[in-house]
Amino acid sequence: MKVSLFLGCVLLSILVAASRHTFDSKLDEDWKTWKSQHEKQYAEEEEIHRRKIWEDNVRYIEQHNLEYSMGKHTFTMGMNQFSDRTNKEFNERMTGSLPFEAVKSAEEAIAEDIEFVEDKGNNDDLSNAPVDWRTKGAVTSVKDQGACNSCWAFSVTGAIEGQWKLKHGNLVSLSEQNLVDCDGKSYGCVKGRTTSAFQYVIANNGIESEQSYPYTAVKGNCRFQIQDVAATIRSYTRVEATEAALEEAVQNIGPISVTIIASDSFRQYKQGIFYDSAPKKTIVHAMLVVGYGVESNTNYWLVKNSWGTNWGENGYIRMSKDRGNNCEIATYAIYPTV
Repeated sequence: MKVSLFLGCVLLSILVAASRHTFDSKLDEDWKTWKSQHEKQYAEEEEIHRRKIWEDNVRYIEQHNLEYSMGKHTFTMGMNQFSDRTNKEFNERMTGSLPFEAVKSAEEAIAEDIEFVEDKGNNDDLSNAPVDWRTKGAVTSVKDQGACNSCWAFSVTGAIEGQWKLKHGNLVSLSEQNLVDCDGKSYGCVKGRTTSAFQYVIANNGIESEQSYPYTAVKGNCRFQIQDVAATIRSYTRVEATEAALEEAVQNIGPISVTIIASDSFRQYKQGIFYDSAPKKTIVHAMLVVGYGVESNTNYWLVKNSWGTNWGENGYIRMSKDRGNNCEIATYAIYPTV
């Protein structure tokens, strides 16, 4: 009896183990193509684990896109370089921004010795005129932060790049690695704050270019050289936490650094106007608003990300605008003065 029970347990264990290795054979070629496209290589046991996660994401995306075709969503999802990761793994590796505490009044801003811009209430017609700072040459090409939680640094360099171009006429790609290595109040590839990065640039009389201080996606020793400074800023300004104020700033100032708070569907975004209706918000991520517009009577923010051009709409995302400050896109907005 005991032997039979033992053999039964062994057989059950074998069946369970085998089931873990069973995948949808119809997806074999898609799996190979996806691995090749994103240059993924795994050890045998890891491949089993990653394939399972990948297939789960395939089904999740297919279900979402089916619901999109039924009019339940305003955006589609797609497989990307993150599709072999769980939500927890992704959030730990790719979303490392710390939102600053939103300033609620000009008096609070003065107390903190920073500039502060409020909604002046005279921008009722701004939404009728789309804005895209890329057409003015104020936005560098989409960059890729790699496996480093440095979105905060990319958001800051993007804002400085835009202001430097608009004031001095030349667009220079600035060094995120300079911030990752040298901003002592942030945490390199773990997490960081846009306000801290702006403060670092002010305190150290500038930031180097991407060319002189190239990106490695790994925190290293600070190698900043004052003689290699490519841009400087005098101060930074927090925008009042309303979409109306953000709209006015984007129209009149230029690209604006923002920190959003979204749910896990954000990482699989592919196309359309992203609206996050999920109550559970797990992603805190810094990006750059470079404009706004309207499509089919739906307003959107045009936002540059730092996950490469394979993500989203060639590295960009259109996020829902004038819909209750979705993803808190206007809550943590900031820009520099050069």
